[in-house]
Amino acid sequence: MSRPFRIGQIVPSSNTTMETEIPAMLRAREAAFSERFTFHSSRMRMMHVVKEELAAMDAQSLRCAAELADARVDVIGYACLVAIMAMGLGYHRTSEGNLAGIATQEGGPAPVVTSAGALVKTLEELGFRRIAVLAPYMKPLTCTVTDYIAAEGFTVQSVHSLEISDNLAVGRRDPFAAIEAAGALDLAGADALVLSACVQMPAAAAIEAAQQRFGLPVVTASSCTVRQMLKALDLPPIVPGYGAALSA
Repeated sequence: MSRPFRIGQIVPSSNTTMETEIPAMLRAREAAFSERFTFHSSRMRMMHVVKEELAAMDAQSLRCAAELADARVDVIGYACLVAIMAMGLGYHRTSEGNLAGIATQEGGPAPVVTSAGALVKTLEELGFRRIAVLAPYMKPLTCTVTDYIAAEGFTVQSVHSLEISDNLAVGRRDPFAAIEAAGALDLAGADALVLSACVQMPAAAAIEAAQQRFGLPVVTASSCTVRQMLKALDLPPIVPGYGAALSA
């Protein structure tokens, strides 16, 4: 491809992280590979991470897919893990199919990656069956997330919920605060640590430090999303410095 790959994202209106972490990871990749990327977003209204707002937000995703199709992006990422998981077990497959259908209908066909689907696909590909999970959500929504992951065939052996409902507050966290919060998890026997099961909670910059501290593979929802985006573009899913999901 002579032009840069166009990365499209469907983003909650209060999300301030995915439009920084995704470009940061792909800019890091540009230092090691020849491909170049540009970034394009469409937004869905959502301020508080509660089930009612998540459902209302998800209903806007089809409009966003149509808008990104207008830009002829090469891949579309749905940047809200919990919104997908709150819609029912296995819903990432339905969402990905619906969004891809809209993009094709609007003349801009593109593969679709949801952050929810990216997390479970990456765990499967890397053979991580027993995981520990750090999430910012209120406990009922965290249970929704862990139930969803368990239904995909994984064992969530330990989980820690920070109980922050304000999505803007989640996005303001220091990425390295996730390492300290993960200290509350029981990691004995875990195959991997999900340092952030939320694409709004910054943690990508802390992945390598977390791997060194805890001595096991570390992924985040955002690093898994980048992995699956690269695979959808038929590119090697490698980004130096961003942990297990993007390791050679």
